Amino acid sequence: MELIKQLREMTGAGMVDCKKALDEAANDLNKAVEILRKKGISKAAKRTDRETNEGVVKVAVNEARNEGYILELDSETDFVSRNEKFQHFAEAVLSLAQEKKPADLAALLALPYDGATVADSLATLSGTIGEKMEIKRFAILSGQTVAAYSHLGGRIGVLVALDTAGKADLAGDIAMQVAAANPKYLVPSEVDPAEMAKEKEIYKAQLLKEGKPENMVDKIVEGKMGKYYSEVCLVEQEYIKDDKKKVKDILGGANILRFVRYSL
Repeated sequence: MELIKQLREMTGAGMVDCKKALDEAANDLNKAVEILRKKGISKAAKRTDRETNEGVVKVAVNEARNEGYILELDSETDFVSRNEKFQHFAEAVLSLAQEKKPADLAALLALPYDGATVADSLATLSGTIGEKMEIKRFAILSGQTVAAYSHLGGRIGVLVALDTAGKADLAGDIAMQVAAANPKYLVPSEVDPAEMAKEKEIYKAQLLKEGKPENMVDKIVEGKMGKYYSEVCLVEQEYIKDDKKKVKDILGGANILRFVRYSL
């Protein structure tokens, strides 16, 4: 019975067909799937097991520009991600998130939508189009100024929040920076200590192998860590519009509170 249940979940086939296929396959689950597929009974594969590597990232900010919203809706193919119904659903759910401000993804999926819930409506759309779809993640960002940036037709989306009001242009430039340079952290103090220790260990081993004096190695490593921070930390990165400056040099007294970057 357990195998029949698994096979039904994997194929969408009926109980009797699943039992026959398992008998024929000597209880080999994969072989039973193949048998059902050959008979045209299985719907090729279970949608929930497929990879969703395509999709769209939608971003928006409120009228006051102090709150931003970002959502990633995934599909299996770029053909479906360009589908009008798919795009409309993503925009509608983002608007719903903006209105209801759910605490997390589970709360978003449970919101009422079109006579059902967001989750049920997504399942219906998925069944209609014939591809697996999922809302992978979403976030709401607040600050005195919040900017959103969309790149590559919605393949990359960014939100940036500043602690100073009236800085929409600055926040927009930083959002472009985040999209282009893909920082992992905001400031060096946020870098994972284990990651930092690993980088130092690698640099030290390289320097000793090069024959650098051991008493100089630690000093050189610290210098190399500065370069590492300039790659992974937003405020230490070279500013994309002027490589003679770092991002921290263009803030003009404002501070970056947080950024979110989603990429397909």
